[in-house]
Amino acid sequence: MTDGFAVSASRDSLAHRGYRLIMRSVRAHPVPHLVALLGALGFVAATVGTAWLLGWITDNVIIAPESERTGPAVAAAMVIGVSVASGISVLMRRWFLAMAELRTQRDWRRALLHRYIDLPMDFHRERDPGELLAHADSDVNTATMVLKPLAFAVSVVVLVVVTMAALFAAHPLLALIAAIVFPALAVISRVYTRMVEAPSAEVQRRVGEVSEVAHESFDGAVVVKTLGREPIEVERMRAASARLRDERIRVGRMRASFEPSIDALPTVGAIVLLLVGAWLVGRGSATPGDLVLAATLFSLLALPLFIVGFFLEEMPRSVVSLERVDRVLDRPLEPSAEPVGNGPVLPPGPLGLQIDSLAVRYGSRLVLDGLSLAVSPGETVALVGATGSGKSTLLETVAGLNSVAGGSIHLSGAALQDVPSKEFHSAVALVFQEAFLFADSVAENVGLQWGRSPADVTAALDSAAAGTFVDALPDGGSTVVGERGVTLSGGQRQRVALARALVRSPRLLMLDDATSAVDPVVEGEILANLRRDLDTTVLVVAHRISTIELADRVAYLAGGRIVATGTHDELLDIDDYRSLVSAYEQAEVP
Repeated sequence: MTDGFAVSASRDSLAHRGYRLIMRSVRAHPVPHLVALLGALGFVAATVGTAWLLGWITDNVIIAPESERTGPAVAAAMVIGVSVASGISVLMRRWFLAMAELRTQRDWRRALLHRYIDLPMDFHRERDPGELLAHADSDVNTATMVLKPLAFAVSVVVLVVVTMAALFAAHPLLALIAAIVFPALAVISRVYTRMVEAPSAEVQRRVGEVSEVAHESFDGAVVVKTLGREPIEVERMRAASARLRDERIRVGRMRASFEPSIDALPTVGAIVLLLVGAWLVGRGSATPGDLVLAATLFSLLALPLFIVGFFLEEMPRSVVSLERVDRVLDRPLEPSAEPVGNGPVLPPGPLGLQIDSLAVRYGSRLVLDGLSLAVSPGETVALVGATGSGKSTLLETVAGLNSVAGGSIHLSGAALQDVPSKEFHSAVALVFQEAFLFADSVAENVGLQWGRSPADVTAALDSAAAGTFVDALPDGGSTVVGERGVTLSGGQRQRVALARALVRSPRLLMLDDATSAVDPVVEGEILANLRRDLDTTVLVVAHRISTIELADRVAYLAGGRIVATGTHDELLDIDDYRSLVSAYEQAEVP
């Protein structure tokens, strides 16, 4: 059990948290909940009507003197009418409650998706994708489980009140039996919900753990196979599954103790009621119809009370699951470079870039520390620095992916956060070293349904020096690549990913070592194509001398700052820079 959950549980009762969960769904979708409740109340009326009708038939059709007896046809018609009403009410309850539940799941999944997208990259760096998938799948499903019996559970309260009134009208002693049974059920339910809350939270945490292990194993299938880690991964999954199994068995044992009590109490109450009722009938204090009415009500209450038990069983798990989801939804959006403006603010043509005293943290670690850089429109600047100097972080922050701890970023004089998102994403493109492709055709991976023509896609592929190998594929641009583009080589994936950025004709293009997997000759061709085909500003993380020399200017990073800018030849006067590029030159020697 996590400390955060324990604190939350101590501050607020489970019942109150469950009430808030239910009301969130009711406020969002009042109509289906209301119709489902009306159907449930109709079922209550049909249930009580059935019990009353059986008692009335006993007294007026079965044992009444023949001269006073009501005709069987009338009784049959009444039974059929009540049965039809009961069926309609059940249909209303189930249909509209399912509608409310599914719409609530849709809303919460959409909210999670939007939150995942809006949160900065440091949130995703801190979490395994398996955990995020568990939130959107298992946690949302479990959080809405308590809604399934909601209308029925509410109607049972009405049913119990009506039953108590009917039993009291038949005989106070019969009502006394119910007055003992029903509170006993409430006490057992409250004890159970308190006992099962913490184990339910642990079960959901273990579900996320299993999802994490599965995602890592499947996503890293190539690494698993090449390193022969199959037995290790199987053991990890076995251990995670065993922990989940143990926690579910723990909860199952509690349910095994709870459910028989819910089932047994109404039955025991019915037996006692029959014994007492027979004694009352023998004394003339109650009629046989009263006894049939009371016994029928008790027997008909068994299923509704079981549903209430299910409702109370599911509430702890639902509350815990929604709290896991809410920990994501309630996470504040920290200040970031993500553009949120409303009107066009960028001028036409290549964009200038002005960065002043930029600070970015990964957790408590300061990755960029007062970084400043000015890039003129149309200029190509190479970012050079040792591993961990902040090159990739700088590009990601300009692309709006990281939270900003300090400083500012301007595009051609416009503050980045003032640029409308649509305008920003059409003007700025970032291509990563690790190229991600979707399991779709090459053409769709480049166009991404942005409305680009086939000619635009072909031109982008040619600019990325990808046209020749794409034409050689079995179906050309229509060839479907595997998940993440695994059917292509690393260099081919990088060129397709670059084409995906070029098809938008970006006015600021950032390349994060995006051609590292292609040979220097092809890289030179790509850079020459960019100068020829695009009128853009380029920031490129460079590890090859050929790339560095092609840049108009070099920005040398160290310790999260720009320590020097100038041409490659000018920066060779700096010892650390000269040592770094000498290492690059040696790495290029075959």
